[in-house]
Amino acid sequence: MNRQITNSAKSFRFRRFARKSFCVFNSLHKVVTIGVLAGSTLTSAHAALANPTEAIRLEMPADTIAPTELDEVVVTASKAALPLNLTARQVAVIQAVEIEHAPVRSIEDLLQHVAGADILQRGPHGVQADISLRGGSSDQTAILINGVNLTNPQTGHYSFDLPINLSDIERIEIVQGPSSLIYGAGAFSGGINIITKKDSNSNAFAKLEGGMHGLFGAEARAAYRKKRQLHTLSVGYKQSDGYIPNSDYQISNLLLQSRFELNDSHIDFQAGLNDKAYGANTFYSAAYPNQFDDTRALFLSIKGETTGKLKMTPHIYWSRHYDEFQLIRDGTPDRPDWYKDHNYHRSDLFGMNLNMQYASLWGITSFGGEFRNEGILSSVLGKPMEETIGKYSKTDNRTSISYFLEHNFIFRRFTFSMGGLLHHHTALTDQYNFYPALNASLRATRELTLYASWNRASRMPTFTDLYYTTATHAGNSNLKAEESEALEAGLRYTHPVVNANLTAFYMKGLNMIDWVKSSPEALWESTNHTRIHKKGFEANMQFDLREWLGANQPFTAFKTGYLYLQQERVDDNLISNYTLNHLRHKFTASLNHRLIGNLSLSWHFRWQERAGSYIQYIDGQPGELVEYKPYSILDLKALYRIRSADLFIHANNLFNTTHVDIGNIPQPGFWLSGGVTLKIN
Repeated sequence: MNRQITNSAKSFRFRRFARKSFCVFNSLHKVVTIGVLAGSTLTSAHAALANPTEAIRLEMPADTIAPTELDEVVVTASKAALPLNLTARQVAVIQAVEIEHAPVRSIEDLLQHVAGADILQRGPHGVQADISLRGGSSDQTAILINGVNLTNPQTGHYSFDLPINLSDIERIEIVQGPSSLIYGAGAFSGGINIITKKDSNSNAFAKLEGGMHGLFGAEARAAYRKKRQLHTLSVGYKQSDGYIPNSDYQISNLLLQSRFELNDSHIDFQAGLNDKAYGANTFYSAAYPNQFDDTRALFLSIKGETTGKLKMTPHIYWSRHYDEFQLIRDGTPDRPDWYKDHNYHRSDLFGMNLNMQYASLWGITSFGGEFRNEGILSSVLGKPMEETIGKYSKTDNRTSISYFLEHNFIFRRFTFSMGGLLHHHTALTDQYNFYPALNASLRATRELTLYASWNRASRMPTFTDLYYTTATHAGNSNLKAEESEALEAGLRYTHPVVNANLTAFYMKGLNMIDWVKSSPEALWESTNHTRIHKKGFEANMQFDLREWLGANQPFTAFKTGYLYLQQERVDDNLISNYTLNHLRHKFTASLNHRLIGNLSLSWHFRWQERAGSYIQYIDGQPGELVEYKPYSILDLKALYRIRSADLFIHANNLFNTTHVDIGNIPQPGFWLSGGVTLKIN
């Protein structure tokens, strides 16, 4: 039976969302005051340089790289932000124009169309998904907003509880492979940095959409500039009755961003609130289809930045995540007597870091450090408290301190960077770990770049890995930290008609953490595997068809990608919930073309084959162990532009393909929706 949220419940959640929103704004003037004071300490820096590209142009001698060879896109694939064609790592960049034409409703849906990303969806449209890079788990991927690492310490399932609407995004950068030096020690298999728009003028954006399964969505965004200040406010709401029983959802977002310019410095402030309530049909246990999750995430950050030969970037951030998990949803009839109460969690994250960069004739030197504290209050996770706090009876807290140093040598045809991260974690007494990184790129011709890298990384277990113990799961407080080491080599070809890259990689992992069982009847246990080896390659190609075939023909762009990954298992007899289930093959393709007049179509296709297996449940009881089946999905977006308004239709899963990303959780079939967007510049 599909249990929808009642109107009264919706009204209550809206009032609660409004109250939380007011709390964010109520503290704004305090945070801004702190930001202005922090910014005043930065104004003594050297003369401003407009951006990292200009820094390279002005500081490099005349016989180094030519300004015309620098990319316009500057990415954060190293501690020093560099143009894409100078990077020595595989970096996938999703631009705003691609997002605008994609038939998607959330960041998770968007990432489905990236060949190198594995999105294991439990619920669509941003309800919940695990993000995997190169076969890693969701706990091994760092998630950032404008450089703020908001990876959830409780569990990676919640790392994408972010207050971001698609219309807020300028671009998304995806760095594959171990990236501790770039994003911190926890970036075990890579990182995803979501960069929001920085509007230069006052403008506004609005969106309304509706569709099958009671789908409704609304977004509004406005920017206001006053002298040396810029303020942007974005709100969003979406809901659905669900495509199967107990798959209804409500999601609300609020994002406030401000920039204060102070002579040669600026202060960036951002605050956000994400509020979700959704039916979690078999999300964590196929034996209980009537699960429900109610989450709320709040974050604040303030960053200062100077320009010049010595650039200083101090950063302070805080995040809090609430989670009420109902194994048996309120209102479910015949609830068993043994089920007494729900699970309640509150995780907190606080950090501050300082990144300093010095530009000279020898390149760019980056150095600094970070302090990061993670804590949890819970009814299930952690160590027993002497005195309870409301529903919370258990707690844990831990701190990490990191110091980093990196230098980028930049010459006309050669870029070489070397550096390392020195990391201490309070869970590892009297122990410091060093994570080095070596990266090199050679611009063989104006169009062709060759690159190679070697990186190491680590990840501490989440609080769920350590403590989650129930009738079906057994946590392990003695888990060791995971360790990884990776080699990567590839080439990048850049031309007005075609952009292409090919990357081969090899990764060795030690003490890999996963939830496994030896038989269908056994408990899920959190354990360290001895080792896992991964190898594979990824290829991507993008054509500008108008540049190639001429502006008068209808086709505009074609893009394709392919990933192959082979992973050696430690023990084939183990049933894995995460690590041993990974993409073996993934192929993506998209085609944009004009149909007639202002009407354009965007086709997005993906085919994937997953390694691994899962226990198939029938009528709530475990059955046979079955292999994952390959499947293909075709999505379509039709867009009709009328001056400042866009009319659109999404037709997702056009052929109504039956498929699963995680065992026993069927994904949506054909889903039709449409709407309108309005832009005011």
